[in-house]
Amino acid sequence: MICAALIKEEYGKVLLLERSDRLGKKLSATGNGQGNLTNVNFGVSHYFTQSPNEREKIEKILSNATDKALIKFFESLGGLFSADERGRVYPTGRQASALTDLLRYYLSTKKTEISLSSKVTNIKHDGKSFLLIVQTEQGEENIYSENVIVCTGGKAAKNFGTDGNGYTLAKQFSHTVTPLYPALVQLKTDASKTKSLKGIRVMNAKVSAYAGEKLLKTTRGDLIFTEYGVSGDAIFKISSFVTQIAEKGTVTLFVDLLPEISEDILYSTLLEKTKNANVNRQELLCGILNNQIGRLIMKEAGDAKKIVETIKKFPIRVTGTLGFDYAQVTKGGIPLNEVDERLQSKHQKGLYFAGEVLDVDGECGGYNLQWAFSSAVAVANALNEKGKAGGQV
Repeated sequence: MICAALIKEEYGKVLLLERSDRLGKKLSATGNGQGNLTNVNFGVSHYFTQSPNEREKIEKILSNATDKALIKFFESLGGLFSADERGRVYPTGRQASALTDLLRYYLSTKKTEISLSSKVTNIKHDGKSFLLIVQTEQGEENIYSENVIVCTGGKAAKNFGTDGNGYTLAKQFSHTVTPLYPALVQLKTDASKTKSLKGIRVMNAKVSAYAGEKLLKTTRGDLIFTEYGVSGDAIFKISSFVTQIAEKGTVTLFVDLLPEISEDILYSTLLEKTKNANVNRQELLCGILNNQIGRLIMKEAGDAKKIVETIKKFPIRVTGTLGFDYAQVTKGGIPLNEVDERLQSKHQKGLYFAGEVLDVDGECGGYNLQWAFSSAVAVANALNEKGKAGGQV
Protein backbone atom coordinates (compact mmCIF):
# COMPACT_ATOMS: atom_id res chain seq x y z
CA MET A 1 0.00 0.00 0.00
CA ILE A 2 2.83 2.40 0.85
CA CYS A 3 4.76 1.51 -2.28
CA ALA A 4 1.67 2.13 -4.42
CA ALA A 5 1.14 5.43 -2.62
CA LEU A 6 4.71 6.60 -3.30
CA ILE A 7 4.99 5.71 -7.00
CA LYS A 8 4.38 8.92 -8.92
CA GLU A 9 1.33 8.86 -11.16
CA GLU A 10 3.05 10.52 -14.12
CA TYR A 11 5.42 7.57 -14.52
CA GLY A 12 2.83 4.88 -15.11
CA LYS A 13 -0.30 3.11 -14.03
CA VAL A 14 -0.25 1.23 -10.72
CA LEU A 15 -2.36 -1.84 -10.01
CA LEU A 16 -2.53 -3.14 -6.44
CA LEU A 17 -3.54 -6.80 -6.29
CA GLU A 18 -4.91 -7.87 -2.88
CA ARG A 19 -5.87 -11.48 -2.29
CA SER A 20 -8.16 -10.56 0.63
CA ASP A 21 -11.58 -8.94 0.36
CA ARG A 22 -10.25 -5.71 1.87
CA LEU A 23 -6.95 -3.89 2.19
CA GLY A 24 -4.69 -3.98 5.22
CA LYS A 25 -6.24 -6.75 7.31
CA LYS A 26 -2.92 -7.66 8.92
CA LEU A 27 -1.92 -4.01 9.31
CA SER A 28 -5.19 -3.36 11.17
CA ALA A 29 -4.26 -6.04 13.72
CA THR A 30 -0.70 -4.91 14.48
CA GLY A 31 0.43 -3.86 17.94
CA ASN A 32 -2.45 -5.74 19.59
CA GLY A 33 -4.79 -3.67 17.46
CA GLN A 34 -3.19 -0.41 18.58
CA GLY A 35 -0.89 0.08 15.57
CA ASN A 36 2.70 0.12 16.82
CA LEU A 37 4.03 1.94 13.75
CA THR A 38 7.74 2.29 14.55
CA ASN A 39 10.16 2.91 17.41
CA VAL A 40 12.20 6.00 18.29
CA ASN A 41 15.09 3.67 19.21
CA PHE A 42 15.28 2.86 15.50
CA GLY A 43 18.52 1.32 14.17
CA VAL A 44 19.95 -1.63 12.27
CA SER A 45 20.90 -3.38 15.53
CA HIS A 46 17.22 -4.25 16.02
CA TYR A 47 17.09 -6.37 12.85
CA PHE A 48 18.02 -9.96 12.00
CA THR A 49 18.99 -11.75 8.82
CA GLN A 50 20.48 -15.13 7.95
CA SER A 51 22.74 -13.33 5.47
CA PRO A 52 25.35 -11.80 7.83
CA ASN A 53 27.31 -10.16 4.99
CA GLU A 54 24.24 -8.16 3.94
CA ARG A 55 23.70 -6.03 7.05
CA GLU A 56 25.18 -3.02 5.26
CA LYS A 57 22.38 -3.33 2.71
CA ILE A 58 19.77 -3.32 5.50
CA GLU A 59 21.40 -0.30 7.11
CA LYS A 60 21.39 1.66 3.86
CA ILE A 61 17.72 0.93 3.18
CA LEU A 62 16.78 1.90 6.73
CA SER A 63 18.87 5.07 6.70
CA ASN A 64 17.11 6.28 3.53
CA ALA A 65 13.68 5.92 5.18
CA THR A 66 13.94 6.36 8.95
CA ASP A 67 11.41 6.32 11.78
CA LYS A 68 11.08 10.10 11.49
CA ALA A 69 10.34 9.78 7.77
CA LEU A 70 7.68 7.14 8.45
CA ILE A 71 5.97 9.29 11.09
CA LYS A 72 6.15 12.35 8.81
CA PHE A 73 4.61 10.35 5.96
CA PHE A 74 1.62 9.30 8.04
CA GLU A 75 1.28 12.78 9.50
CA SER A 76 1.07 14.09 5.94
CA LEU A 77 -1.91 11.75 5.48
CA GLY A 78 -3.63 13.33 8.50
CA GLY A 79 -2.54 11.22 11.47
CA LEU A 80 -1.06 12.19 14.83
CA PHE A 81 1.38 9.97 16.71
CA SER A 82 3.05 9.67 20.11
CA ALA A 83 5.68 7.41 21.68
CA ASP A 84 5.39 5.49 24.96
CA GLU A 85 8.11 4.98 27.56
CA ARG A 86 9.63 2.14 25.51
CA GLY A 87 9.88 4.22 22.35
CA ARG A 88 6.96 2.51 20.64
CA VAL A 89 5.11 4.92 18.36
CA TYR A 90 1.31 4.67 18.09
CA PRO A 91 -1.50 6.67 16.51
CA THR A 92 -2.85 8.97 19.24
CA GLY A 93 -6.20 7.18 18.93
CA ARG A 94 -4.46 3.83 19.55
CA GLN A 95 -6.19 2.13 16.61
CA ALA A 96 -4.17 0.15 14.08
CA SER A 97 -7.11 0.35 11.67
CA ALA A 98 -6.43 4.09 11.47
CA LEU A 99 -3.15 3.34 9.67
CA THR A 100 -5.04 1.26 7.12
CA ASP A 101 -7.72 3.94 6.71
CA LEU A 102 -5.18 6.72 6.17
CA LEU A 103 -3.47 4.71 3.43
CA ARG A 104 -6.77 3.65 1.89
CA TYR A 105 -8.06 7.23 1.80
CA TYR A 106 -4.86 8.44 0.19
CA LEU A 107 -4.85 5.71 -2.46
CA SER A 108 -8.42 6.66 -3.36
CA THR A 109 -7.19 10.16 -4.29
CA LYS A 110 -4.63 8.75 -6.72
CA LYS A 111 -5.06 6.84 -9.95
CA THR A 112 -4.10 3.61 -8.21
CA GLU A 113 -6.29 0.75 -9.35
CA ILE A 114 -7.10 -1.74 -6.59
CA SER A 115 -8.30 -5.25 -7.25
CA LEU A 116 -9.56 -7.11 -4.17
CA SER A 117 -10.04 -10.87 -3.80
CA SER A 118 -7.32 -11.29 -6.43
CA LYS A 119 -4.68 -13.91 -5.77
CA VAL A 120 -1.61 -14.04 -8.00
CA THR A 121 -0.98 -17.73 -8.67
CA ASN A 122 1.81 -17.44 -11.26
CA ILE A 123 4.20 -14.87 -12.75
CA LYS A 124 6.04 -15.31 -16.04
CA HIS A 125 8.31 -13.10 -18.15
CA ASP A 126 8.43 -13.29 -21.95
CA GLY A 127 11.57 -11.22 -22.38
CA LYS A 128 9.63 -7.96 -22.68
CA SER A 129 7.05 -7.86 -19.91
CA PHE A 130 5.56 -9.84 -17.05
CA LEU A 131 2.43 -11.96 -17.30
CA LEU A 132 0.55 -12.39 -14.02
CA ILE A 133 -2.00 -15.18 -13.68
CA VAL A 134 -4.61 -13.92 -11.22
CA GLN A 135 -7.43 -15.88 -9.63
CA THR A 136 -10.43 -13.62 -8.98
CA GLU A 137 -14.05 -14.15 -7.98
CA GLN A 138 -14.95 -13.94 -11.68
CA GLY A 139 -12.35 -16.51 -12.69
CA GLU A 140 -8.78 -16.50 -13.95
CA GLU A 141 -7.38 -13.31 -15.48
CA ASN A 142 -4.14 -12.49 -17.30
CA ILE A 143 -2.45 -9.19 -16.47
CA TYR A 144 0.61 -7.74 -18.21
CA SER A 145 3.03 -5.38 -16.50
CA GLU A 146 6.46 -3.82 -16.99
CA ASN A 147 7.37 -4.22 -13.31
CA VAL A 148 6.19 -6.43 -10.46
CA ILE A 149 6.63 -5.81 -6.73
CA VAL A 150 6.10 -8.80 -4.44
CA CYS A 151 4.84 -7.52 -1.06
CA THR A 152 3.05 -10.65 0.11
CA GLY A 153 4.41 -10.87 3.63
CA GLY A 154 5.88 -14.11 4.88
CA LYS A 155 4.30 -17.20 6.36
CA ALA A 156 3.10 -15.89 9.75
CA ALA A 157 -0.60 -15.52 10.62
CA LYS A 158 -2.00 -17.16 7.50
CA ASN A 159 -5.52 -16.14 8.54
CA PHE A 160 -4.52 -12.77 7.04
CA GLY A 161 -3.51 -14.42 3.75
CA THR A 162 0.21 -14.69 4.47
CA ASP A 163 0.65 -18.37 3.69
CA GLY A 164 4.06 -18.23 2.00
CA ASN A 165 2.75 -17.75 -1.55
CA GLY A 166 5.31 -14.99 -2.14
CA TYR A 167 8.13 -17.51 -1.78
CA THR A 168 6.51 -19.74 -4.40
CA LEU A 169 6.31 -16.82 -6.84
CA ALA A 170 9.95 -15.91 -6.20
CA LYS A 171 11.13 -19.47 -6.83
CA GLN A 172 9.70 -19.26 -10.35
CA PHE A 173 12.55 -16.84 -11.09
CA SER A 174 15.25 -19.10 -9.57
CA HIS A 175 15.21 -17.38 -6.19
CA THR A 176 15.91 -19.46 -3.10
CA VAL A 177 14.37 -19.18 0.36
CA THR A 178 16.26 -19.50 3.65
CA PRO A 179 14.93 -21.77 6.41
CA LEU A 180 11.76 -20.18 7.83
CA TYR A 181 10.88 -19.84 11.52
CA PRO A 182 8.02 -18.22 13.44
CA ALA A 183 9.09 -15.07 15.32
CA LEU A 184 7.38 -12.73 17.79
CA VAL A 185 5.51 -15.78 18.98
CA GLN A 186 4.44 -17.44 22.22
CA LEU A 187 6.71 -20.17 23.55
CA LYS A 188 5.81 -23.70 24.58
CA THR A 189 7.47 -24.82 27.78
CA ASP A 190 7.64 -27.72 30.17
CA ALA A 191 4.47 -26.72 32.03
CA SER A 192 4.39 -29.74 34.37
CA LYS A 193 5.26 -27.55 37.36
CA THR A 194 3.62 -24.30 36.26
CA LYS A 195 0.07 -25.43 35.35
CA SER A 196 -1.23 -23.83 38.52
CA LEU A 197 0.10 -20.46 37.32
CA LYS A 198 -2.10 -20.29 34.20
CA GLY A 199 -3.31 -16.74 33.63
CA ILE A 200 -0.89 -15.09 36.07
CA ARG A 201 0.98 -12.06 34.74
CA VAL A 202 4.40 -11.04 36.08
CA MET A 203 4.82 -7.33 35.45
CA ASN A 204 8.11 -6.07 34.02
CA ALA A 205 9.98 -9.32 34.54
CA LYS A 206 13.61 -9.69 33.52
CA VAL A 207 13.90 -12.69 31.19
CA SER A 208 17.20 -14.24 30.08
CA ALA A 209 17.37 -16.98 27.45
CA TYR A 210 20.21 -19.51 27.52
CA ALA A 211 21.20 -22.29 25.14
CA GLY A 212 23.15 -24.45 27.54
CA GLU A 213 25.49 -21.99 29.23
CA LYS A 214 25.41 -19.48 26.36
CA LEU A 215 23.38 -16.33 27.00
CA LEU A 216 21.24 -15.58 23.94
CA LYS A 217 19.37 -12.49 25.08
CA THR A 218 18.09 -10.66 28.17
CA THR A 219 14.99 -8.49 27.98
CA ARG A 220 12.38 -6.83 30.19
CA GLY A 221 8.60 -6.89 29.94
CA ASP A 222 5.44 -8.64 31.06
CA LEU A 223 5.36 -12.43 31.21
CA ILE A 224 2.12 -14.42 31.25
CA PHE A 225 1.88 -18.07 32.25
CA THR A 226 -0.41 -20.07 29.96
CA GLU A 227 -1.64 -23.64 29.64
CA TYR A 228 0.96 -24.31 26.93
CA GLY A 229 3.84 -22.24 28.29
CA VAL A 230 4.50 -18.49 28.40
CA SER A 231 3.38 -15.36 26.56
CA GLY A 232 3.57 -11.60 27.06
CA ASP A 233 5.67 -8.88 25.47
CA ALA A 234 8.87 -10.10 27.14
CA ILE A 235 8.35 -13.48 25.46
CA PHE A 236 7.54 -11.97 22.07
CA LYS A 237 10.73 -9.93 22.27
CA ILE A 238 12.95 -12.83 23.29
CA SER A 239 11.37 -15.33 20.87
CA SER A 240 13.27 -13.82 17.92
CA PHE A 241 16.52 -14.91 19.56
CA VAL A 242 15.47 -18.48 20.38
CA THR A 243 12.99 -19.63 17.75
CA GLN A 244 15.62 -21.25 15.50
CA ILE A 245 16.75 -23.58 18.27
CA ALA A 246 13.66 -23.71 20.49
CA GLU A 247 12.30 -26.85 18.84
CA LYS A 248 15.44 -28.73 19.88
CA GLY A 249 14.51 -28.29 23.54
CA THR A 250 17.89 -26.84 24.47
CA VAL A 251 16.70 -23.34 25.50
CA THR A 252 16.01 -22.38 29.10
CA LEU A 253 14.51 -19.10 30.27
CA PHE A 254 15.62 -17.75 33.61
CA VAL A 255 13.15 -15.20 34.95
CA ASP A 256 13.95 -12.59 37.56
CA LEU A 257 10.50 -12.23 39.12
CA LEU A 258 11.51 -9.13 41.11
CA PRO A 259 14.21 -7.29 39.12
CA GLU A 260 13.76 -4.06 41.12
CA ILE A 261 14.47 -5.81 44.43
CA SER A 262 18.03 -6.81 45.31
CA GLU A 263 18.97 -10.26 46.62
CA ASP A 264 20.16 -8.72 49.90
CA ILE A 265 16.80 -7.07 50.58
CA LEU A 266 14.93 -10.25 49.71
CA TYR A 267 17.18 -12.34 51.93
CA SER A 268 16.90 -10.03 54.95
CA THR A 269 13.12 -9.77 54.52
CA LEU A 270 12.74 -13.54 54.47
CA LEU A 271 14.95 -13.98 57.55
CA GLU A 272 12.79 -11.51 59.47
CA LYS A 273 9.59 -13.27 58.41
CA THR A 274 10.91 -16.70 59.47
CA LYS A 275 11.38 -15.34 62.99
CA ASN A 276 7.63 -14.89 63.25
CA ALA A 277 6.21 -18.16 64.50
CA ASN A 278 2.75 -17.20 63.24
CA VAL A 279 3.84 -17.14 59.60
CA ASN A 280 3.02 -20.40 57.79
CA ARG A 281 6.06 -21.53 55.79
CA GLN A 282 3.94 -22.04 52.65
CA GLU A 283 2.82 -18.41 52.93
CA LEU A 284 6.30 -17.01 53.53
CA LEU A 285 6.27 -15.16 50.19
CA CYS A 286 2.86 -13.58 50.76
CA GLY A 287 3.19 -9.85 50.13
CA ILE A 288 6.35 -10.43 48.09
CA LEU A 289 5.12 -12.43 45.09
CA ASN A 290 1.79 -13.45 43.64
CA ASN A 291 0.50 -16.02 46.16
CA GLN A 292 0.34 -18.90 43.68
CA ILE A 293 3.87 -18.28 42.46
CA GLY A 294 5.03 -17.97 46.05
CA ARG A 295 3.48 -21.27 47.06
CA LEU A 296 5.00 -23.02 44.05
CA ILE A 297 8.48 -21.75 44.94
CA MET A 298 8.06 -22.75 48.58
CA LYS A 299 7.22 -26.31 47.53
CA GLU A 300 10.52 -26.61 45.68
CA ALA A 301 12.89 -24.34 47.63
CA GLY A 302 14.79 -25.09 50.83
CA ASP A 303 16.40 -22.40 52.92
CA ALA A 304 16.15 -18.62 52.47
CA LYS A 305 19.19 -18.52 50.19
CA LYS A 306 17.64 -21.07 47.81
CA ILE A 307 14.31 -19.22 47.85
CA VAL A 308 16.04 -15.99 46.85
CA GLU A 309 17.96 -17.74 44.08
CA THR A 310 14.72 -19.16 42.68
CA ILE A 311 12.96 -15.77 42.75
CA LYS A 312 15.85 -14.13 40.92
CA LYS A 313 16.40 -17.01 38.51
CA PHE A 314 13.12 -18.89 38.04
CA PRO A 315 13.83 -21.62 35.44
CA ILE A 316 11.50 -22.38 32.51
CA ARG A 317 12.54 -24.96 29.90
CA VAL A 318 11.42 -24.11 26.36
CA THR A 319 10.12 -26.99 24.23
CA GLY A 320 9.01 -25.11 21.11
CA THR A 321 6.78 -22.33 19.80
CA LEU A 322 3.10 -22.04 18.90
CA GLY A 323 4.15 -21.92 15.24
CA PHE A 324 3.34 -19.73 12.26
CA ASP A 325 -0.40 -19.58 12.93
CA TYR A 326 0.26 -17.54 16.07
CA ALA A 327 3.44 -15.76 15.03
CA GLN A 328 3.45 -12.07 14.13
CA VAL A 329 6.51 -12.27 11.88
CA THR A 330 8.46 -14.74 9.74
CA LYS A 331 12.18 -15.15 10.37
CA GLY A 332 13.93 -15.88 7.09
CA GLY A 333 12.88 -15.40 3.47
CA ILE A 334 14.43 -14.47 0.14
CA PRO A 335 18.18 -13.98 0.74
CA LEU A 336 19.38 -10.39 0.48
CA ASN A 337 22.30 -11.42 -1.72
CA GLU A 338 19.74 -12.23 -4.43
CA VAL A 339 18.53 -8.61 -4.66
CA ASP A 340 20.37 -5.34 -5.26
CA GLU A 341 20.34 -2.25 -3.03
CA ARG A 342 17.05 -1.15 -4.60
CA LEU A 343 15.61 -4.61 -3.79
CA GLN A 344 15.39 -5.55 -7.46
CA SER A 345 15.91 -9.21 -8.26
CA LYS A 346 19.37 -10.10 -9.55
CA HIS A 347 17.71 -12.87 -11.57
CA GLN A 348 15.04 -10.83 -13.34
CA LYS A 349 15.01 -7.09 -14.06
CA GLY A 350 11.75 -5.39 -13.16
CA LEU A 351 11.01 -7.85 -10.33
CA TYR A 352 11.19 -6.27 -6.86
CA PHE A 353 10.57 -7.44 -3.30
CA ALA A 354 9.60 -5.46 -0.21
CA GLY A 355 8.71 -6.22 3.39
CA GLU A 356 8.59 -9.51 5.23
CA VAL A 357 9.03 -11.70 2.14
CA LEU A 358 12.74 -10.84 2.33
CA ASP A 359 15.14 -12.36 4.85
CA VAL A 360 14.82 -9.49 7.31
CA ASP A 361 12.87 -9.43 10.56
CA GLY A 362 12.88 -7.01 13.45
CA GLU A 363 12.50 -7.11 17.18
CA CYS A 364 9.14 -6.56 18.84
CA GLY A 365 8.25 -2.87 19.16
CA GLY A 366 7.36 -1.45 15.74
CA TYR A 367 10.51 -2.47 13.93
CA ASN A 368 8.80 -4.74 11.41
CA LEU A 369 6.36 -2.10 10.18
CA GLN A 370 9.36 0.20 9.90
CA TRP A 371 11.10 -2.35 7.65
CA ALA A 372 7.95 -2.64 5.53
CA PHE A 373 8.01 1.14 5.05
CA SER A 374 11.76 1.47 4.47
CA SER A 375 11.86 -1.34 1.91
CA ALA A 376 8.76 0.03 0.15
CA VAL A 377 10.43 3.44 -0.12
CA ALA A 378 13.54 1.83 -1.66
CA VAL A 379 11.44 0.17 -4.37
CA ALA A 380 9.24 3.20 -5.02
CA ASN A 381 12.32 5.42 -5.37
CA ALA A 382 13.86 2.98 -7.84
CA LEU A 383 10.71 2.96 -9.98
CA ASN A 384 10.33 6.73 -9.82
CA GLU A 385 13.93 7.14 -10.97
CA LYS A 386 13.26 4.67 -13.78
CA GLY A 387 10.20 6.69 -14.79
CA LYS A 388 12.08 9.99 -14.61
CA ALA A 389 14.74 8.56 -16.92
CA GLY A 390 12.04 7.68 -19.44
CA GLY A 391 11.62 4.01 -18.60
CA GLN A 392 8.32 2.16 -18.26
CA VAL A 393 6.84 1.92 -14.75
